[in-house]
Amino acid sequence: MQVEEIFARAKLVPVVVIDDAANAARLADAMVAGELPVAEVTFRTAAAPDAIRAMSQNSEMVVGAGTVLSVAQAEQALEAGAEFIVSPGLADDVVEYCQGRGVRVFPGATSATEMTAAISRGLSVVKFFPAEANGGAAAIKAYSGPFGQLRFMPTGGISERNLHEYLSLSQVLAVGGSWMVPQRAIAEGDFTTIEGLCRDAVSLANSLRKD
Repeated sequence: MQVEEIFARAKLVPVVVIDDAANAARLADAMVAGELPVAEVTFRTAAAPDAIRAMSQNSEMVVGAGTVLSVAQAEQALEAGAEFIVSPGLADDVVEYCQGRGVRVFPGATSATEMTAAISRGLSVVKFFPAEANGGAAAIKAYSGPFGQLRFMPTGGISERNLHEYLSLSQVLAVGGSWMVPQRAIAEGDFTTIEGLCRDAVSLANSLRKD
């Protein structure tokens, strides 16, 4: 199954910010138990490569790297076991590197120029970030007219309160968010809470969109 199919089935892509890789394995276990075995581990912390490596040891998890800004970071992520790469913007060198490696890459695109560039590079899915600050679901709906061949992964400012606005759009492949994997709960080792939040998020997403 391709990464895009996994995203579409999950409807959600948890965005994980982790400060200590020692918590990563138990985080993966909690997410699997919460029926949300997908994670975008952001390169905002030095622990990211080791966290990806640890989470990837769980055979039920699909783990990728987020906030990837350079080829060097993409190399680190893939070496650690990342199965996909997400960037906040459209970086040509990162896209080219990932495509050369046969790895799915989802760069950020929030303008017509960036979306046109993404299509010219053979991409069919882009991140829309930060979603709420760039017009939210209404903007995605508007862009979907001229860019009907693109699907979007909106991230940024999305929670259980406005999730319905995004999952109601067929152009949205999946929604990125961190409310089900709060950084503080990870740091405190509160994996029971994370398991419950993941399960609740999955239940909500499934109730909002039946694919």
